[in-house]
Amino acid sequence: MKKVSLFLSALCIAAICFAQKKDSTVTKKDRKKDVLMQTTMGDMIIRLSDSTPLHRDNFLKLVKVGFYDSLLFHRVMKGFMIQGGDPNSKSAKAGMPLGNGDLGYTIPTEFGETLFHKKGVIAAARQPDNVNPTKASSASQFYIAQGKVFTDAELDIMEQQRLQGKKIPESYRTVYKTIGGIPHLDRNYTVYGEVVNGLEVIDKIADVDVSKGRDLNRPITDVRIIKAKLIKRKKKMK
Repeated sequence: MKKVSLFLSALCIAAICFAQKKDSTVTKKDRKKDVLMQTTMGDMIIRLSDSTPLHRDNFLKLVKVGFYDSLLFHRVMKGFMIQGGDPNSKSAKAGMPLGNGDLGYTIPTEFGETLFHKKGVIAAARQPDNVNPTKASSASQFYIAQGKVFTDAELDIMEQQRLQGKKIPESYRTVYKTIGGIPHLDRNYTVYGEVVNGLEVIDKIADVDVSKGRDLNRPITDVRIIKAKLIKRKKKMK
């Protein structure tokens, strides 16, 4: 186990060194662009939120240096979310547990009233509350919400049980009853953008067969980010 830990640490350090060799400066022009994420199961276009400047700029920086290229969606849970961004996943062998890789820093929370866990949003993964009471975000790991469509009755039960009486805003409810999402994660994990084209790719990835072994929820057949790059933002998206 010690040799494995040292190997994973070396991979993280290598990823950081790689990022430092390229120009990671985020410009005003970069902030007006979208991110094209090309995967082995199709392409998604992600629009980042100006309401979360720390997360936005961090993600842009990592995209610019090619950090996400060749990484896996290492954790897939149908009806919940698809997760990627572990630097250890780039050359991970089949069956290898993933999810502990990162870049050695965190990002402070940036919760906003207009940002919630509707289907298609991108949000930052993080360590659990018991070791991370401020809910600080992972530097590199992210997830894209799939969730499910809820009824009013289901949302009422969620308010009473999982949310301990906290009310879900009516505007959120409308979305959760039509598009769907993950209501109980609101204001627990920072949402910093959304998929504006390619929602069907989320469903395709979420539908793959996953492991039930020690590499729990890792796709049996690797789902890889081929490349993530900045592209010119279009005014209207389909």
